Amino acid sequence: MNTTVYPMNQPWIDSPFFEQELEQSVLDENTKQLVKDYAEKGYLILDTELPESTFDRIVELLKPHYTSPRIQDAWNITPLVREVAGCPKIFDMLRILYRREPFPFQTLNFQVGSQQKTHSDAIHFSSIPERFMCGVWVALEDIDESNGPLHYYPGSQKLPFFNMADLGLSGAQDAGSYVQYAEYENFVQKLMIATGQKKEVFKVRKGQALIWSATLFHGGEPILREGASRHSQVTHYYFKDCMYYSPLWSDLPIEKMYMRRPVNILTGEVIENKYLSKPVMGRTGFSPLTDYKNQLEDTLRKLKRRLRG
Repeated sequence: MNTTVYPMNQPWIDSPFFEQELEQSVLDENTKQLVKDYAEKGYLILDTELPESTFDRIVELLKPHYTSPRIQDAWNITPLVREVAGCPKIFDMLRILYRREPFPFQTLNFQVGSQQKTHSDAIHFSSIPERFMCGVWVALEDIDESNGPLHYYPGSQKLPFFNMADLGLSGAQDAGSYVQYAEYENFVQKLMIATGQKKEVFKVRKGQALIWSATLFHGGEPILREGASRHSQVTHYYFKDCMYYSPLWSDLPIEKMYMRRPVNILTGEVIENKYLSKPVMGRTGFSPLTDYKNQLEDTLRKLKRRLRG
């Protein structure tokens, strides 16, 4: 067997050399199988091994703060949310799956099922190199088919990534808004049918976690039991040494990228955007990349004039 591999600048689970790399790795056989399953299916289930009291306390502390079905960045309310986001079992597995250092940059806490339409996180949170992003969903109570569980489409992460231009839409035109998002959801629904994707529902015990790939399509099932709660926490993770941006609001071919400046919620550090290990000018939001090029060219022209003068 040819064991020659090329060191790709992408998650090894997405590399064309993944099988060879996995075979050559020093991981034990059980962990190798977990990594292989994640590469094939786009998700992984594990036990957080955090105390149940942590989950119960989060539910109790957040109850007075819900004005909608979810709270974003509830780690500002209680550090226990940060504790779940920084769960050692999750971090250890993410390091294995992506071979790069993860950091949590956003949390979403739910008191009821989201009933959200199918989507992939990559339309909101993407990176260069691609796919250095994932989500982790943790059950804060037992969840069954009646209280709006999560659903996902195993293997759907292998579909091509479709940006807004692929749908005939300009992302940058409506940057910062969601006026075009319904069209994206409509597209995804048709895509799942056309490509024959098979939906699975995540029925889970308190304390279990679902790690999913940035491009795995997932959503929320209907709430069948009236008044049922579905306490859960989603944490979104990026990985170090990338550029971070939102395809939903970007048009890359015409040099319009809606960049993000994510904050590591465990440390408070603003994570620097990097391209091939080199820092990229920091900004949040949309700005034509050509602006920076023009500014640089103007500066060089002025410098040359001074040197000639």
